[in-house]
Amino acid sequence: MRNRILVSLFGLIIFESFLLGQNKYDFPQFRNETVDFIKQPAHWDGSDWLKIGAMGAGTFLLLETTDQPVRDLVLQDRSYYKSAPIEFGRIWGELYTPVILFGGFAIHSLIRNDMKSRKIAYEVGQASLYAGGLTFLLKMAIGRSRPSLNEGPKTFHPFGVLFFKRDYQSLPGGHNAAAFVLSTVLSRNAKPVWLKGAAYLPAALTFVSRVYQDQHWTSDDFFGAALGYFVATWVVDHHEEEENGIHTASVMPLSISISLD
Repeated sequence: MRNRILVSLFGLIIFESFLLGQNKYDFPQFRNETVDFIKQPAHWDGSDWLKIGAMGAGTFLLLETTDQPVRDLVLQDRSYYKSAPIEFGRIWGELYTPVILFGGFAIHSLIRNDMKSRKIAYEVGQASLYAGGLTFLLKMAIGRSRPSLNEGPKTFHPFGVLFFKRDYQSLPGGHNAAAFVLSTVLSRNAKPVWLKGAAYLPAALTFVSRVYQDQHWTSDDFFGAALGYFVATWVVDHHEEEENGIHTASVMPLSISISLD
């Protein structure tokens, strides 16, 4: 199901490119930028690798100190399992949500001939595909057991016979990767500062939701959120740098721009 949604998103990017027939944010650009994205690790400097290390260290620290105590705590009260905030957080991280947002912004750009909407649609689709692909590969490679299996936070089956089973695809958290892609793209394209911050509220609910519904450990969500944030930031930065005639090889940005033209 998840693979079909990613394929659908890829198809929508191609369809929008042909439908609008413009020279910017089209499929050839997507193809070229995908090659750039794949080549990024070869161009990282020391600070980039330091940030990757910090992501790994943060995940390990949460695994060792927080995962089991947090799960024990949330399992004490299940009364909010289907509450509106928890369910909204889950839905924001579902893989069909980027497809819906992509379609909405793409249709708006077509009706109003709005290049800003086209940019947002393109970035939602592009970053979601990149983050989805990375998340899938990492899940397969790591093979971590989900908390609901009651095997503990330190059970892994890397590259084993179980890696195609959903119950052994806990790390990184896919919902959080998708949620932080969406929130980051929307935040970066918003103008008011308050709206930039508000764009992350749905992603925060996704983080809480996946732990509360016992689908992920806290460390899964942390790593997935960081992955989604950095991928989406690379995509938006790449477009802004192209517009400004600036080129960079970093996929791990230091900061978020506060204003957009």
